[in-house]
Amino acid sequence: MPELPEVETTRRGIAPHISGQRIRRVVIRQPRLRWPIPDDLPQLLKGRKLLSVARRGKYLLLVFHHGTLIMHLGMSGSLRIVEADAAVQKHDHFELQLSNGSQLRLRDPRRFGAVLWTGQAVTDHPLLAALGPEPLDEAFDGDYLHDCGKNRRSSIKQLIMDGKTVVGVGNIYACESLFRAAIHPTRPCNRISIQRYRTLAEEIREVLAEAVTQGGTTLRDFLNGDGKPGYFAQSLRVYGRAGEPCPGCGNPIRNKTLAQRSTFYCPTCQH
Repeated sequence: MPELPEVETTRRGIAPHISGQRIRRVVIRQPRLRWPIPDDLPQLLKGRKLLSVARRGKYLLLVFHHGTLIMHLGMSGSLRIVEADAAVQKHDHFELQLSNGSQLRLRDPRRFGAVLWTGQAVTDHPLLAALGPEPLDEAFDGDYLHDCGKNRRSSIKQLIMDGKTVVGVGNIYACESLFRAAIHPTRPCNRISIQRYRTLAEEIREVLAEAVTQGGTTLRDFLNGDGKPGYFAQSLRVYGRAGEPCPGCGNPIRNKTLAQRSTFYCPTCQH
């Protein structure tokens, strides 16, 4: 699944090509995604100017004067800027045809993505209203994270992957951040000092910032907006490396299932 860095990379990739353009036509080829695509979108958007492209967590927000198009890439979705005469592929389910002659296409083989519309304040939308702070914003720090976890007995990995605590720290980046902070992923939240929380918050920020800079993690189903893969996978220290030597101590990296997610860690370096 594309995580926050992949979504941010996509945002940065498509924004220069579509911001300021008017919508010539909306094409809905397959309306049945995770939720049905609103069938009145062609009428709502035709001739309207797309002001900007923002992001909230893993949601892309295409901002218009009269509302916001909310897009989610789901498990395997991707967005492409293509020429008007580009051949339509099997899983190209949604398309915005732009005034500059290009097109923004959503390709989603598994159809877990979303294309939704709101004419109200986007922050009040049910999918976004309860989200926690962005991990790269000033509102997110170790003191905040400590306040969220000090009375919880659940694992620290579950806490930082909870979108109500902080958005966008998916499985890959949770594993990497916990390793860099030397915190075992199963450690109960209420058994972590405030100083270790501060270290963890900084590591989350650094890991995500590095991943955004390097173009997102290369995953089987993800290519960024210009069709080039990201390269952060080359920097992963524990994720997907079960049985390989830990870069810190040399002992084998382990893998266990935690809350139905594969969790990679070093039992020696993380405690």
